[in-house]
Amino acid sequence: MPMSNPVTRPPLSGIVITRNAAAQLPACLAALAFCDEIVVVDSGSSDETITIARQDGARVIEQEWLGFGPQKQFAVDQARNDWVLCVDADERVSDELRESIDAELAAPKFLAYRFARCNRFMGRYLRHGEGYPDWSLRLFDRRHARWSADVVHEKVIAAGAVGELVGDLLHDSAESLEHYRAKQDRYTTLAAEAALARGKRATLLRLLLSPLVRFIKFYVVRLGFMDGRPGLLHILFGCRNSYMKYEKMRAILKERQ
Repeated sequence: MPMSNPVTRPPLSGIVITRNAAAQLPACLAALAFCDEIVVVDSGSSDETITIARQDGARVIEQEWLGFGPQKQFAVDQARNDWVLCVDADERVSDELRESIDAELAAPKFLAYRFARCNRFMGRYLRHGEGYPDWSLRLFDRRHARWSADVVHEKVIAAGAVGELVGDLLHDSAESLEHYRAKQDRYTTLAAEAALARGKRATLLRLLLSPLVRFIKFYVVRLGFMDGRPGLLHILFGCRNSYMKYEKMRAILKERQ
């Protein structure tokens, strides 16, 4: 059940969007128990997601899928409080991050905050490369920030400076490599369509260089190699995503001709 923290701070709403998240949701909601309310916006779950959310004291709202950015903004709009903390169902607020949030909101110096997201991949929390710190802006006063309208790779757009908090948001999807690849394939399709809608073009040079630049940046410069085999596979998936986005952009343009 959501419960208020004894630290004097503005009331805080925890925001989660879900679809068939029954396996991950209990841990997510337990870590949000320090919030004054939890809002779960569900887009057609066929498992026990809604039942679990209600049993754990969340206020559940059902909404057909709008795309990642619009869906998250819809969820933020349903909150009763102006300060919101947005997490995904497969993410957990660590104890250190919870303490940072409570302490900072007692006398906030900013209207939006970001913190590190620590990604678990192949059973290991990555500490380098693309997997960490993976800065994520998730805590904000909704009167001064909002989610972008992007259907994929959505982000919070804040008016003014953004503060940083210590503590990690733990991302633990616990999915197989096959499922991870299928999800990335869906993301690259959405990313290709969104890039074309913004007027971007997929040149042959970008198609060839983007994966190479990504590998050098994250595996070498940002020490992804220190995360062992999981770190290598993680960046190889990332490089494949870079290639596939531009390849799909070229295929879409060819179909339109």
